[in-house]
Amino acid sequence: MLAFRLIAIALIFIGVVMTIISSFLVRKNNNKPVKTKNNHNFCILIPARYESSVIEDLLKSIKHQSYSINMKDVYVIVESKKDKTVSICKRYDATLVLRKNLRLQRKGYALDDAIKYIISEKKRYDAYFIFDADNVLDKDYLKNMIPIFDKGYDLACGYRNCKNGNDSVVAACSSLTFSLVNTVFNNIKSRQTRNITFSGTGFYIKGYLIERWGGYPFHSLTEDYELSSYATLNNLTTYYNTKSIFYDEQPTMFKDTINQRIRWIKGYFDVRRIYTKKIFKSMDKKGLNNGSKIDESVGIIPYIFIILGLVTWLFGCLFFTIYNFIKGYDKWVYTLAELTTCFLIIYIILMIITFIMLILEENNLNLSTKSKIKALFYNPIFMITYVFCAIKALITREVTWKKVEHGKKKKS
Repeated sequence: MLAFRLIAIALIFIGVVMTIISSFLVRKNNNKPVKTKNNHNFCILIPARYESSVIEDLLKSIKHQSYSINMKDVYVIVESKKDKTVSICKRYDATLVLRKNLRLQRKGYALDDAIKYIISEKKRYDAYFIFDADNVLDKDYLKNMIPIFDKGYDLACGYRNCKNGNDSVVAACSSLTFSLVNTVFNNIKSRQTRNITFSGTGFYIKGYLIERWGGYPFHSLTEDYELSSYATLNNLTTYYNTKSIFYDEQPTMFKDTINQRIRWIKGYFDVRRIYTKKIFKSMDKKGLNNGSKIDESVGIIPYIFIILGLVTWLFGCLFFTIYNFIKGYDKWVYTLAELTTCFLIIYIILMIITFIMLILEENNLNLSTKSKIKALFYNPIFMITYVFCAIKALITREVTWKKVEHGKKKKS
């Protein structure tokens, strides 16, 4: 048991030291945007494969923006003329893009088809906004994004709120994952001029980049993280804008979040295999974006060490509890007590993190008091299951995209 403890302590120590060192190194960043004169000719791209149950709410929110946008510049990407989404979009005068190569099912391919269609129509835009069909925009989303666009940022995302967090505790905890990414990490990164991590949709890309690409070149399982890595590698300026609010629908069933998170983790490591070496080679001590590149190169490695340390400790306790019990040794009582204590400590730490998240969000997150209380106790378990998702993602050769039904209330 001593060997397990020592290995665990060593792994946790390495993770903590790496976290402290990297947190100081990444601060040396000065990647600021350059103001350019641009028109505010925007378009919106919406991948919407059989999303008739939710697409109308999004279209309504776009139509009623305080900064008006021509609905013809809203491109909804569908896969079949028989899709009920088509008739809804026609009512709102949105432009429909019908996909042709349906063997390519990822969001990145759908966006690629839309952009190539726009280019073929000889149209150009100063910025391309990307949303999921289940999103809903605050009426001032575009209005509040314009000052950021005018400052010259190449890419910027808005504040991701949850529109169905009160439907189930699973949805509430799922929304807190994005709160952690945005409210904690992206907020700090923006203040330090580092590249933020894009998660999901609710962001814009400047038109000159789209024109340079001639399409949408990010086709991995996690095209949002791939975009983030590309931005870091190429020193693009990014911003997290808390004033531009949009609402997202989260899965209400636990099995859906498991499938979703397995895909995220698989996609995360796939993207890192493509970009990490390139980013590391592009580092320059005098570079304005070197902090972002250090941050991206390190990634979640420190947290992996810490998690491996905790798992090693727990496994050691479990192993010796079973071994001593089978052998009839009284020591099994002590190792079981240690196992229970370790698990409780982890649970309490995660509970404290959840509590801090809820405090930081204050009244911003669209959760009732009852949902917040439930999430406080359930979220530690939700976060622990990321370990299972990671193991599943790493041992599965190919992870496929699985559709989550939107617009339905399901109690967990």
